[in-house]
Amino acid sequence: MEVAHVEEWDRAHGTQIGITYELRWKLDGERVHVDLVGQGERDFELGDTDFFDIAHSPFFNSLPVIRNGLLDGGEPRDYVMTFVSWPPLEATRSAQRYTPLGQGVVRYTSGDFEADIAFGADGFVSLYQDYLERIA
Repeated sequence: MEVAHVEEWDRAHGTQIGITYELRWKLDGERVHVDLVGQGERDFELGDTDFFDIAHSPFFNSLPVIRNGLLDGGEPRDYVMTFVSWPPLEATRSAQRYTPLGQGVVRYTSGDFEADIAFGADGFVSLYQDYLERIA
């Protein structure tokens, strides 16, 4: 489960609660602070990548979609993300492709993983194929 509080698309904070972990994140422009409760915390810089992507967070899938108008259609877009994962709490570069499919759906591809993601009119993920669903 994730709860996100969004002030602006580049200023937000959230909490993920998994079976074995709690993770808190705070996005502030080109920096994100991540606290894996009881296991450590770190700050990450965007650097020369396009966006952050925190594992298991649907909020971060919304960022390229909203900023580049992908819900309005267009050509596939390739990005390099700062992908934050754990354990250990670290960031790696991740090549990702977002392909607009129409009707609020974008196909997400990274490596050999592919999933269709449905977005609400507000730009937030509403259904991530075979993975998660927005409930509120």
